[in-house]
Amino acid sequence: MRGEVQTEAVRSDRKVAETRRFLPSRTIVLVGLMGAGKSKVGRRLAVRLGLPFFDSDPEIEAAAGETIERRVIARLLALPVHVLATGGGAFMDPATRELVARRGVSLWLRADLDVLVSRVLRRSNRPLLKQGDPRVILAELIERRYPLYAEADVVVDSGEGSPEATVNRAIAALAACPRAILPPEV
Repeated sequence: MRGEVQTEAVRSDRKVAETRRFLPSRTIVLVGLMGAGKSKVGRRLAVRLGLPFFDSDPEIEAAAGETIERRVIARLLALPVHVLATGGGAFMDPATRELVARRGVSLWLRADLDVLVSRVLRRSNRPLLKQGDPRVILAELIERRYPLYAEADVVVDSGEGSPEATVNRAIAALAACPRAILPPEV
């Protein structure tokens, strides 16, 4: 038993060492529905990679509304490499997806309906969910948005585990993604 624990610890240490060596050449753009963990995981991912973190939602609010979302994301993607959490609907815009493809590496934090519902009900700052039954609204969003989120370069499940476990999976998946180490297109 003790040998198994030590072996597992060595494997874990190796995995951490391997992921510490990974540094993307492009901005990591987190996409996914509200409650998927874009902000929470994004902050931790940025710390682990030694990169700045930006959340486009407050940036958009500061710049006067959702109508300029594409311009705000374009401005953020022009900054040096960082981790960027986008609003849940940002990746629905074809021009934004194209911009992300040229300048970043997209990472979809995928979560199932039950996980999303349990997470979003903890907070009251989700205006979209005040328009009806949150479970029904999220189910409709999943149906509409998941096919487009599936176009992301990397998909990581953001389930019931800890945010740190999701960060570990994200770094491993990004390290295996060739686009993550290619320089961004101008």
